[in-house]
Amino acid sequence: MIYFDNSATTKIDPAVLATYDKVAQTIWGNPSSLHKLGDRAYQLLESSRKQIANLLGTKQDEIFFTSGGTESNNWAIKGTAFQKRQFGKHLITSSVEHASVANAFNALEYIGFRVTHLPVDKEGRVNVNDLRNALDSDTTLVSIMGVNNEIGSIQPIAEISDLLTNYPTVSFHVDNVQALGKNIWSRVFTPRVDFSSLSAHKFHAPRGTGVLYKKEGKMLDPLHDGGGQEKGLRSGTENLPAIAGMAKAVRLLLENEQEKAAREAAIKEKIVNYLQDKPGITIFSPVNDNFAPHILCFALEGIRGETLVHTLEEYDIYTSTTSACSSTKVDQASTLVAMHVDDKIATSAIRLSFDESNTLDEADEFIRVFDKIYRHFAPINHLGE
Repeated sequence: MIYFDNSATTKIDPAVLATYDKVAQTIWGNPSSLHKLGDRAYQLLESSRKQIANLLGTKQDEIFFTSGGTESNNWAIKGTAFQKRQFGKHLITSSVEHASVANAFNALEYIGFRVTHLPVDKEGRVNVNDLRNALDSDTTLVSIMGVNNEIGSIQPIAEISDLLTNYPTVSFHVDNVQALGKNIWSRVFTPRVDFSSLSAHKFHAPRGTGVLYKKEGKMLDPLHDGGGQEKGLRSGTENLPAIAGMAKAVRLLLENEQEKAAREAAIKEKIVNYLQDKPGITIFSPVNDNFAPHILCFALEGIRGETLVHTLEEYDIYTSTTSACSSTKVDQASTLVAMHVDDKIATSAIRLSFDESNTLDEADEFIRVFDKIYRHFAPINHLGE
């Protein structure tokens, strides 16, 4: 089996699973309980928080545990909008955000907030001048993803951060679900970032847990009412086994990060080199500094993306159409639509996404299989004529 769908989810690391299992069986007290079982759980909760903070270069009390990227994104966006609505109701995002960001803004727009959706260029990246022109005295929040989940473009977070230093009252959120462990963290997580979202299952940790980084001093309205966990901001009993597993996963992920990212980049480059001269192939994730090393999106003209995904599956190769969160519900990648890609090409797009467990041998096998598929479809689609 070749698994090239790591941006959808990753296989849990055996060492992380061992941590999860040990905690679930031996440290099962509620961290909010007053007795020694509860205290033991609380100490592990806080040591996990400290470890993640140290690895990310943040303060311990800036790390909040959530159920994953969707909750982290919704909390950062809605929590900021509600907290600051007396100061303004204008929000800015991009036209290529993940559904958990895009739909959060849609919900806010429905109840009276004003939302600006910034356009993107042919690489799926926003223009900082467009953001500069969109900012006004009513703006309270800017939310721009770090790495696009469909084509892998890296947004100009550093340049946006520089711009927003002149707007200290505007909160800045970055969805970094696809960015951790890819040797680009300093490009997508700057001192100007106020909120940043992570999802554990994207880096070999259990599903159903995640992180919201909240810069010290920044205010958020809670989305959940309840027992007052997470400093009163995120009620609900903490999923301690998954949190401890996530802390271990972050540590493992960042070991030899540069080497791992280079291996992923080499796999991507090898496949791109094969694809780039093929008639009928459109590559949306070129090999350059504006793109992450682990995501490759391309289209085979005339073949719907889901057809190609299922054809590859017959050879035990697993890929995705676009975002796994929406690929079964829509016919084309929203990012490609925002890039004004022709509908016939957009509906033919598939995404390969790699991690450190993938190999160049797997890239060779993918090329061998895809070449067979390509030669089968070429006469049907009159490619190369």
